[in-house]
Amino acid sequence: MAALRYAGLDDTDSEDELPPGWEQRTTKDGWVYYANHTEEKTQWEHPKTGKRKRIAGDLPYGWEQETDENGQVFFVDHINKRTTYLDPRLAFTVDDNPTKPTSRQRYDSSTTAMEILQGRDFTGQVVVVTGANSGIGFETAKSFALHGAHVILACRNMTRANEAVSRILGEWKTKHPPRKQCRIKVFNH
Repeated sequence: MAALRYAGLDDTDSEDELPPGWEQRTTKDGWVYYANHTEEKTQWEHPKTGKRKRIAGDLPYGWEQETDENGQVFFVDHINKRTTYLDPRLAFTVDDNPTKPTSRQRYDSSTTAMEILQGRDFTGQVVVVTGANSGIGFETAKSFALHGAHVILACRNMTRANEAVSRILGEWKTKHPPRKQCRIKVFNH
């Protein structure tokens, strides 16, 4: 950058030029993100264009992608024996043009099962959830139970399944009046 400034070439009209204090980086799976060193924040959208980008293609011959002890991706050029945090494919990024969400699409990858079921009543409905003693299965079973469904937990480990039922019933008691009943059964598969 200092050499460009010395040559009088640091001021360009490129819309992809980053503002001062910004840096372009990549994730392990090839998505481009932008680091704002002034505000100490990162974001997926280019600060000027608002576009999202991803890397196109594989690393050049002789290059390897690694991760340092802080989890930051770096690149090793085995041919020229050098290491850099700058992805050599950044010159070949492509715009990621996601389809605009329809008015019906309200959820994304961070949406919880409770948010999806909010405002719905599943009283009288029977729901079977596999792998319901942990992870996504547990959260799904809990969400349906708290929304009135008769939930059947299909699990391999009966001990862990019964622990999951206890956790769901404990949360049920804190959210519902004593006269309402939570209906959960365990099925070993």
